[in-house]
Amino acid sequence: MKPEQLNILKNIDKPALFIYLVLVFIGLANIYATEVDDAYKNILDFSQSYGKQILFIAAAFLTAAIILSIDIKFFTAFGYIIYIFFLLVLIAVLFFGTEVKATKAWFHIGNFAIQPSEFAKFATALALTKYISSLKGKTIRFGNKIKPFIIIAIPAILVMLQNDTGTTLVFSAFFLVLYREGYISGIILAFAAMAVLLFILTLLINEFIIIAGIAGLVILISVIIRKRKAEVLQLIVLGILLSVYVYSVDYVFENVLQHHQKERITILINDEVDMKGPGYNLNQSKIAIGSGGFLGQGFLQGTQTKFNFVPEQSTDFIFSTIGEEWGFVGSTVVILLFLIFITRIVLLAEKQRSAFSRIFGYCVASVLFFHFAVNTGMTIGLVPVIGIPLPFISYGGSSMIGFTILLFIFLKLDTKRLERF
Repeated sequence: MKPEQLNILKNIDKPALFIYLVLVFIGLANIYATEVDDAYKNILDFSQSYGKQILFIAAAFLTAAIILSIDIKFFTAFGYIIYIFFLLVLIAVLFFGTEVKATKAWFHIGNFAIQPSEFAKFATALALTKYISSLKGKTIRFGNKIKPFIIIAIPAILVMLQNDTGTTLVFSAFFLVLYREGYISGIILAFAAMAVLLFILTLLINEFIIIAGIAGLVILISVIIRKRKAEVLQLIVLGILLSVYVYSVDYVFENVLQHHQKERITILINDEVDMKGPGYNLNQSKIAIGSGGFLGQGFLQGTQTKFNFVPEQSTDFIFSTIGEEWGFVGSTVVILLFLIFITRIVLLAEKQRSAFSRIFGYCVASVLFFHFAVNTGMTIGLVPVIGIPLPFISYGGSSMIGFTILLFIFLKLDTKRLERF
């Protein structure tokens, strides 16, 4: 091994690397638990998901080693080319991919499946980073502010055409990066949050009550600031727009959303939904997590896990296995690991002298946070079930390798944190 390579290994952020390895080990242990009962089985059985996951982990480690041996100029120079390549792959999967559960998002090679959208995340992060960092120190015109949204929108639309709603929504995580870099104001993010809140409230409460509440609030604030006529006018326009939005929610819900999307939202807000039908997955997940108690039922002792009551338990609902077998303590440890991990990445991003490294670090943190928050939230009923993996823990080669590439590109960039490029 060359001295430069040894130096790279020496300069890698050890806390981030350690947490990554711990999360990978936790994932493998819990994938194993979803496949076996009380009797231990050979973990190197590559016909089982845990055996395949070992191969995926080995491939991820090899990929990480390759990334660490590549000069950082490769990522800064070829960001757009990598992005365009994966856009073409996303187009190809629409024509030549395999459809699974109404989602056409995979290429099948023998017994293995590749999901290009998992790799499109790091490709989009590279292109977005390259573009924004190229404008640092320059006057940013309106057209320049639109292009980052286009970079995000193109892969998101292609993934949406695959009928993969969950992964499509992941691309919205990049809006946090745009907020950090000044492309989105805090007011816009606040309005986005308000739109989501009003959407849910309208499904729970009569729309005319909400519109009356908006009107009353507009009148009250207008009286307080009545001398500032321009602001009063803006407030009235805002009130009208919000009222129109609220009035349109029922139409959108009934006529625009697909049946499975309506079911997922209904499950979230309606306790009376059929728990043997649409609400089955979430109900079984809650039972599994609740049965874990404080310390859990123990490794390989979870009844919900052992008897396969929770569908997709090694992938989308892997957190329910953690909750059942390791209890409140184990679940809290995993949550804290993710929060520390993401916080560490943000802190490292802020230490970068290079704008490229800082922006890419925020891309990594945003994507990981979105996956972590949504995946854990959907297993306990806080957000709709949209089917995205828990990073480094859920079963799957594409997600394991894709997240590893995303993380290790940043760890590679971080080895040169004091340099500008």
